[in-house]
Amino acid sequence: MNSWHLQMAWRDARSSLNRLLLFMASIVLGIAALVAIQSFGLTLEDTISGQSRELMGADFLVDTESAPSEILNDTLAQIPGRQAREVNFVSMISFVEKPGTRLVRVRGIEPGYPYYGRVETQPAEASRFYKEDGGALADAALMTQFNLQVGDTLKIGELMVPIQGKIIQAPGNTQVATSVAPVVWLPYRLIPETQLIQTGSRVGYNIYFKADKGANLQDIYNRWDPILDDLNADMDLHTDTSQRLGRRFNNVGRFLKLVAFIALLLGCMGIASAVHIYMRDKRNSIAILKCLGASRADTFRIFLIQIIGIGILGGILGSVLGYVLQGVFPLFIADFLPVELQWDFYWKPLGFGLFLGISMSLLFGLLPLIRSWFVSPLAVLRIDEGSPPVSKRVSLTVMVFIFGILWGVAYLLLQRPMQALWFVVGMAVAVLILGALTWLLMRLIRRYFPKGWSFEARQGIQNLFRPNNQTLVLILAIGLGTFLISTLYFTQDMLLARAKIEDQTPAANLILLDIQPGQQEGVAAIIGSAGMPVMENIPIVTLRLDQIAGKSVESIRRDTTSRINPWILSHEFRVTYRDTLIASESLQSGEWVSEYSGDGPVPISLSDNVARDALVGIGDTLMVNVQGVLMPTVVGSIRAVDWGRMQLNFSMVFPRGVLEEAPQFQVMTTYADNANASAGLQQQLVQRFPNITALDVRQILDAVGDILDKIGWIIRFMAFFSILTGLIVLLGAVRTSKFQRMREGVLLRTIGADSRQIIRINTLEYVFLGLIGSIMGALLALLATQLLAVSLFEVSFNPSLIPFLIVIPAITLMVVWIGRANSKSVVKSPPLEVLRKEGV
Repeated sequence: MNSWHLQMAWRDARSSLNRLLLFMASIVLGIAALVAIQSFGLTLEDTISGQSRELMGADFLVDTESAPSEILNDTLAQIPGRQAREVNFVSMISFVEKPGTRLVRVRGIEPGYPYYGRVETQPAEASRFYKEDGGALADAALMTQFNLQVGDTLKIGELMVPIQGKIIQAPGNTQVATSVAPVVWLPYRLIPETQLIQTGSRVGYNIYFKADKGANLQDIYNRWDPILDDLNADMDLHTDTSQRLGRRFNNVGRFLKLVAFIALLLGCMGIASAVHIYMRDKRNSIAILKCLGASRADTFRIFLIQIIGIGILGGILGSVLGYVLQGVFPLFIADFLPVELQWDFYWKPLGFGLFLGISMSLLFGLLPLIRSWFVSPLAVLRIDEGSPPVSKRVSLTVMVFIFGILWGVAYLLLQRPMQALWFVVGMAVAVLILGALTWLLMRLIRRYFPKGWSFEARQGIQNLFRPNNQTLVLILAIGLGTFLISTLYFTQDMLLARAKIEDQTPAANLILLDIQPGQQEGVAAIIGSAGMPVMENIPIVTLRLDQIAGKSVESIRRDTTSRINPWILSHEFRVTYRDTLIASESLQSGEWVSEYSGDGPVPISLSDNVARDALVGIGDTLMVNVQGVLMPTVVGSIRAVDWGRMQLNFSMVFPRGVLEEAPQFQVMTTYADNANASAGLQQQLVQRFPNITALDVRQILDAVGDILDKIGWIIRFMAFFSILTGLIVLLGAVRTSKFQRMREGVLLRTIGADSRQIIRINTLEYVFLGLIGSIMGALLALLATQLLAVSLFEVSFNPSLIPFLIVIPAITLMVVWIGRANSKSVVKSPPLEVLRKEGV
């Protein structure tokens, strides 16, 4: 490749610069979306890593699910550094000056915490003095919801405490995390006065440490973590917290990268189609060059340089636009972020964008470019000669090469080879299905289109079959964009439906937790006086595993070769006893035992996930510690449990006749007709039984809906890139077939059509194009979501009407607007200009 090739490529490109720039624009948006996500991900990763101490508020913490024993306290006292303790639990609170109750997370914290970062409050001095003054800090969302003011009084259990400040920001807090249960901070010394920590209460105990100056945190962790594990406690470094948080956002980032990658692929399909038409128009130029002595390699290199130039410019522009767009993401996900982003510039996304621009342009332009190799010099004399054929072997080799490169790019985005492979295969299948449906529909339209329709309608539909129309590519681009947006709406509706309790009519929508012995009759009476039914009364007992298949938990924990999941060894199980399966369970293996006979180990039923993680099966023995009493049990059955339903499911179920006398608490469920009835019942319960926690399913579903809406905005924003890419492909198709359209316009005017008729014909063409693409995409999304609902989620699926009432019309209108805006020159072009071929 020498300077002559470069000069010829530039001279040829100048006459078709607008078309080449449109080819390039097809991939700019996809590259921009990928670069923006990758750059934002690196910014978030570095910010989280740099602020990991502020996220935890300490160098490391020790957490346990039960009150620290004397041995554990002695051990904690030996760990070097300062420490501050925290007790946290979920509870109902009420307000002395105002009506209402609310589920909150109570955090009782000792002075000193946080050691890093800050608690931002209003007024600012409240974060410093609330512990000494015996006040409370309340989440800003809680105070806004109930119109609370500083100085108002909260009733938390038996404790009456004034609000001393509003929490604006605190370590680890996000709006999403507090949407279900806003946080209330109390001085640690006041927690016993609440009298809320009782039998069965779900309580977390955290001990935060600030290491001595110069101490090696990793050495401290390596020494004390195994010792704490034996005491049913867990130690986490501040870096562990940031890594877990980073992994959560990485999962979201991978998904968004795939959505952006789809937009890039749509643009590449537009490039392939446009380059095909471009090279066909250049057939005479190639033949002339060969007649003048240029070799096949020379002509191939000339147009290869043009394709590489498109890729380089597209990569640069896409990368620059991506860096601008990364600032948009915090507008959508600020509620999810526990940190304030610190922006920086990264070269890696820029290089990746440039690589994508060049590689994708070459890949998808390669097959039509290869056709130039086979153009004969005699083609300059054979006006009607079609495009030269390419051997099937060459075509297949190029397709395999394209598939391999796409898999490689997907692997770079996902870092998981099999997931990348399935994604590329899935995209290919979706394109094939959408293409097949489009081809079938077009055949049916062409054959069965009503002959009695107006001339404009018939001509508009026939335009879909004209030469150089790119109808299939356009429908694929529009359809896949619609598919992404419609799938989002359908899946969101399915997930919300999945969260509902479907087993009872009417469904229980109020769950009362931590009902202590002696309170059952009083709670039932309050429920009855409110005109509500007691739908379930479930006993719950807490226990831990002492032995698994004859081996003690301590020995298993010390065994470095053990494959038992560590959580099994330290988890405090909440179990129940009953004589029947419930609707969310199905017997997977073994035999269900409804009542214990009194002979031998107690036959229990395990959920399939616990059996899998504990590596036990039917007939294996488990020694359980029921609050100090060892009880031998045997696995009698294994159940498949549908954990997605919002009802009480248990990983371990005992038969009747065993745990009735064990220390336990109750859970009751009832049904409230409306939010006011639910609030009234909660108010009565909190006043008489402040230890009881009420979960209002309506509020939880509303919170879940809000979270899904926030996530939905992110996905819709990314899916919009696919729609824009489809519109750019449409713009390129209109420009590419401009002369063909002008020629047809002249012919129509020759036979008597006026400008308004031609405009109506073009408008109807774009209406058909937009409707076919968007309807095909919505139907494919409907089919895919229905398959997910039946095969994976096992839930009835009632599709949203938004894709049909809003998405399809909106996309169709955009297609019509783009098409008409770029077809005005067709009507305005003078016939002589077209006949002389000066408009090419």
